Amino acid sequence: MHRFAKCLCVFLLASFVLPASPAVADDRPNILWIFSEDLSPFMGCYDDPINMGHTPAIDQFATEGVLFKRAFMPAPVCSSCRSAIITGVMQTTTGTHQHRSGRFTNGTVVPEELRIYLPAGIKTIPELMRDAGYFTFNSGKDDYNFHYDRRKLYSVGNEPDYKAGMNGWQGNHAHHNMSVTEDTWNSRPKKSQPWFGQIEIKGGKANAKHVRKGERLAKEAVPLPPYFPDTPGHRASWTMHYNAARGADVRVEEILRQLETDGELDNTVVFFFSDHGSNHSLRHKQFCYEGGVHVPLMVKGKHPALKAGTVRNELVSGLDISATTLAMGNAVTPDYLDGQNLFGDDYKPRDYVISARDRCDYTIDRIRTVRSETMRYIRNYFPDRPLLQAQYRDNKTEVKDFKRLRKAGELNDYQEEHWFGMRPTEELYDLAVDPHQMNNLAADPKHAGKLKKHREILETWIAESGDKGPFPESVAQLKATYDLWKDKPVFKNADVNPEYEQFKRQ
Repeated sequence: MHRFAKCLCVFLLASFVLPASPAVADDRPNILWIFSEDLSPFMGCYDDPINMGHTPAIDQFATEGVLFKRAFMPAPVCSSCRSAIITGVMQTTTGTHQHRSGRFTNGTVVPEELRIYLPAGIKTIPELMRDAGYFTFNSGKDDYNFHYDRRKLYSVGNEPDYKAGMNGWQGNHAHHNMSVTEDTWNSRPKKSQPWFGQIEIKGGKANAKHVRKGERLAKEAVPLPPYFPDTPGHRASWTMHYNAARGADVRVEEILRQLETDGELDNTVVFFFSDHGSNHSLRHKQFCYEGGVHVPLMVKGKHPALKAGTVRNELVSGLDISATTLAMGNAVTPDYLDGQNLFGDDYKPRDYVISARDRCDYTIDRIRTVRSETMRYIRNYFPDRPLLQAQYRDNKTEVKDFKRLRKAGELNDYQEEHWFGMRPTEELYDLAVDPHQMNNLAADPKHAGKLKKHREILETWIAESGDKGPFPESVAQLKATYDLWKDKPVFKNADVNPEYEQFKRQ
């Protein structure tokens, strides 16, 4: 029997014979996800030399809890990642891997032909927590690439008329924070009821808005990685993310202070993490290098498993957050989950973490990556499409700088080839000696064994996980994507993927 079918059978059985008992609800902790957007671990607790001493709240959080140094997300872009985290299953398995899929633009509920349904038997984490007796809420972003009734996920935040709701309520609109604030835990009917909440912070998208007075770095203060040309635009963008981390520190401090003011902190387990890496770097967000999927992750609270000052260096998947949350809430933990309880007695460190990138906005691509102990392997399925193929950031200074310098012949050989040339089908990097991932070892005979091993890991995973990446999107989904972007200058003026030509002729 297929692995997924077996897991589904076990889950359905468990759903009927092993329900979480409401009688133990008073003894269980509240659980909060501080779920940042677009934030790389540029923080003191991650030994970042620029921000050492300048992220005090996050550093204290790490000191008071458990810090995971090597946590990697299942996707380097928000909706795909969030679809995975909220189900605990790889987005490539559930068919939610195409960024912002199933979207609609005319203000009504998503039509049937564009709806993406989760496989039968899969429930979201908030639904499982509600089944276990938890009050649930999400202050901020849903951004799930599947069709759902939000009233089943969250106890509050569903006040507008259901049938009139935008792309959402039975859909996947990016934001659903109506009447939901950071202290929504105070609105639960009984104060003895435990709660599970998600609070979105803008993180890397905040543009340093919340930085403390006197803490803002000068516009071009931070030196660039060598894969970028040294221009004022690139320096400003790179520095902006260091400021954004300092701003995120303030937001985390505010949320923890609110919990303490409301008397909730002592009985709350808090997770702090991000959906993917920096949006200010062209090689981080949306790509499968370290910077795209390596994120901060830390957990604190008065829980027997959480020993203050613990630092864990093993490889961790963002999907472990989902499984750990259910375990801490004494909720049903389905066997179909791809993650594991990070604090369970049967926990086993991973040998590798898989991440995946597919279509992002209107840019069609497919990349898979394996992160092992010291190596990163990347497989490019569209090597003829350059790294800087048409994308939503084409009007940003960094992209314009690249194109200007290329036209002037001022890029070095690596930058010319890496950003504008044919991509290698396979990439292999030794992170211990090449943290910037610039020396591709895939063609080096000395590393043929490692290349073969990582290739086999990926191919086995693709087959066993039911990766839907090899199957193209339906014409209806591509048309919906085209309609979302067709009137925007960044799309109209670009040499976009040939898959959209069929709609231009209509």
